Amino acid sequence: MCGIAACFAHSSAAPPVDESELLRMRDQMTARGPDGAGLWFSDNRRVGLAHRRLSIIDLSTAGAQPMSSEDGRLVIVFNGEIYNHRELRAGLEARGRRFRSHSDTEVLLHLYAERGREMLRELRGMFAFALWDAQRQGLLLARDTFGIKPLYIADDGRTLRAASQVKSLLAGGHVDTAPDPAGQVGFFLWGHVPEPYSLYRGIRSLPAGGWLWAGADGTRDGGTHGSVGDILRVAAGSDGMAQAPDFVRTAFADTVRHHLIADVPVGVFLSAGLDSTALAGLASEQGGRLRTVTLGFTEFRGTANDEVPLAEEVARHYVAEHQTIWVTKEDFHGERAALLRAMDQPSTDGVNTYFVSLAARRAGLKVALSGLGGDELLGGYPSFRDVPRAARWLAPFRHAQWLGRAFRAVAAPVLRQRTSPKYAGLLEYGGTPGGAYLLRRGMFMPWELPALLDPDLVRAGWNELQPLLRLDETHTTLPTPRQKVSSLEAVWYMRNQLLRDADWASMAHSIEVRVPLVDVNLWRTLAPLIASSHPPGKQSLALSPARALPAAVLNRPKTGFFIPVRDWLLEGSSSTPAERGLRGWARFIHAQFARN
Repeated sequence: MCGIAACFAHSSAAPPVDESELLRMRDQMTARGPDGAGLWFSDNRRVGLAHRRLSIIDLSTAGAQPMSSEDGRLVIVFNGEIYNHRELRAGLEARGRRFRSHSDTEVLLHLYAERGREMLRELRGMFAFALWDAQRQGLLLARDTFGIKPLYIADDGRTLRAASQVKSLLAGGHVDTAPDPAGQVGFFLWGHVPEPYSLYRGIRSLPAGGWLWAGADGTRDGGTHGSVGDILRVAAGSDGMAQAPDFVRTAFADTVRHHLIADVPVGVFLSAGLDSTALAGLASEQGGRLRTVTLGFTEFRGTANDEVPLAEEVARHYVAEHQTIWVTKEDFHGERAALLRAMDQPSTDGVNTYFVSLAARRAGLKVALSGLGGDELLGGYPSFRDVPRAARWLAPFRHAQWLGRAFRAVAAPVLRQRTSPKYAGLLEYGGTPGGAYLLRRGMFMPWELPALLDPDLVRAGWNELQPLLRLDETHTTLPTPRQKVSSLEAVWYMRNQLLRDADWASMAHSIEVRVPLVDVNLWRTLAPLIASSHPPGKQSLALSPARALPAAVLNRPKTGFFIPVRDWLLEGSSSTPAERGLRGWARFIHAQFARN
């Protein structure tokens, strides 16, 4: 896990790459890579690559970046982990390739030399990289299928800049920072900034599963090497689940085994939920010392929201070396400024990951497994029930849009004072899976946005975002309700919020978070079952460890993960119920970014 930056002066009208700019971009990301730093320039200074290193695989200097191929044709900066790099390396060596390191980075260089960008389809892992091909005189940017690792781009028509963080591009000082309507509107609509937008007109995200080729001759090409929809869009597997438990267990055990590959200890973020406890159980089967970390809030001691006792029981059950880190209101206020500095794009989430990553660092870890992605894969959210039901029951109102708008106009002012404003939009939006999902996951409703931002900006942002159209594009080619909601949750909530927050919040403490349940091989393996009439659920994961989870975990009803920090921040607020909680937190976060 690292931080990467690249500058490519592709226009003859552009000056050579400014070394001081590239250094500012790189060193803005020092926390992402405190173990080393590297810099490379082409002979004509038209291309510069920079890297901050967090040493996880091949801790020697042979794994340092930027890394060049032996003949000097290729140079790469890479952020992430390729979990099948050993298998890929074995094949490359069998074909006569020679290696100078044991790093996955060098595997990428050799694989590209053989297959070009087609090699992207062979990668199992989380990745974002920039690769300079001196022979073809072009820069290749690429990102993993799920978008686990970020990559942001700013191109002013003369120089292309790319980095692992928005704030890295801002630190360089040469990007357009005018407000981007779609990014601004998208944040209040969702509580995060949806891809490919940012708050700034000059910065875009390379789409998840995307690649971009920029040639020195001015050529541009781009596309995707994989998507969530492609994975889920398969023929249904057998409806008979008699053999499924062993099949599913093997798939879960395989992804955990691959995600434990490292040259440093790997821990597990352990809560009382099924996802993380099952991962701990599966990890314990791989041998070696199991290390677990749990985050506890003193506000919750002795209440139903306190996950610590059950997490500690699981740790004892699997003979883990366990550490519980308690967080108080005072701890939060002491970390608040640092948390806001670390937040790369505004988000209403990520605070829990920030603190559990701080706990992992204090426990001496560099790498930890997270249960993120289990709900999206295994249908664990209420949305898997509520979205199809709303779309089915409210479908007749799709043909009477005037009625939905009229109901909303009358009901919204009243509901805003008493409960969630979302109920006012049921008739207008609830009759389609995409519209029902917007009501489920949306932060502020579309009709509320002009009170938060300039109405002209809202109009421009909404027209650019086209959220209902893009939500429909996410699910329309998938035949079953389970596939539809899995795709919606993975593409919108998991990618734009959970994964992005996990990245900035963990890297603030130089911790690499790995997500075994967000794995292309796992999703491809389970996709036929997900498409069947008896798809696997959370219990399939819970029953996967060879040594069963404690009964208290298996029988525990599903609950949300509660954190008190928003209450700590907003306590004393005189706002209405609708403006407290996440909505108040959203206003606060946006104000912090507006000041900077």
